[in-house]
Amino acid sequence: MLNVLVNGCNGKMGNVVCELIAESDNMQVIAGFDKVSYSDSKFPIFTDINSINITPDVIIDFSLPVATLNILEYAKTNKIPMVIATTGFTPEQTNEIENASKIIPIFKSANMSFDIMVMKKLVSWLAPLMKNTDIEIIESHHNRKVDSPSGTAQMLADTINDALDNKLHCEYNRHDKHEKRNKNEIGMSSIRGGNIVGEHTVQFIGNFETFEIKHTSYSRNVFAEGALKASEFIVNQQPGLYSMEDMCSI
Repeated sequence: MLNVLVNGCNGKMGNVVCELIAESDNMQVIAGFDKVSYSDSKFPIFTDINSINITPDVIIDFSLPVATLNILEYAKTNKIPMVIATTGFTPEQTNEIENASKIIPIFKSANMSFDIMVMKKLVSWLAPLMKNTDIEIIESHHNRKVDSPSGTAQMLADTINDALDNKLHCEYNRHDKHEKRNKNEIGMSSIRGGNIVGEHTVQFIGNFETFEIKHTSYSRNVFAEGALKASEFIVNQQPGLYSMEDMCSI
């Protein structure tokens, strides 16, 4: 039985993760960590990092960057593997996670969906074939998402740029620019509204035709399921930074 601590357990994704684990035969939530604790919770919820008095086998993190780094210190001290599904990290915060991975095994992905990994591989293959097109990435999420663009959109942009020898740059704001489109830019657009789970579109736009790849998530369960699989994977690894590519091969 895999004992799990869920960081951000009271959030939308944290709730879904806890619900799926409750249905699992080989793992259980032994604790949560969040800003607020509820008396009717089926497991203890800690609000102070120094008050955690149990040691899980793995930590699943769906929270905010500052909360991730908070629990990361606890994970390092107690040598607990982590699955990080939080997005929106600054370069400095990303560097902290990379340094921590020298001490503990960390699974980090901007998106826990297997299909998104397939999309990532597809755009990497397509980018050199479509290098003379204008590349645009459009992402849509619910109105509570705080980071923009999404971590998945940035991951797709970085994948495309890597495939084109890092000759492109991302354009996040055209509002203040009064000039024609730069041929070396990847346009990034974000939509926030309602309860959209997640939608990502990559467009390769030519003069006479457009090639488009689109992925739509209908349920948060897909990300939670990916996190559970990542948990089972990461507990058997040596210290290091791991991703979907390490867990899945296609």
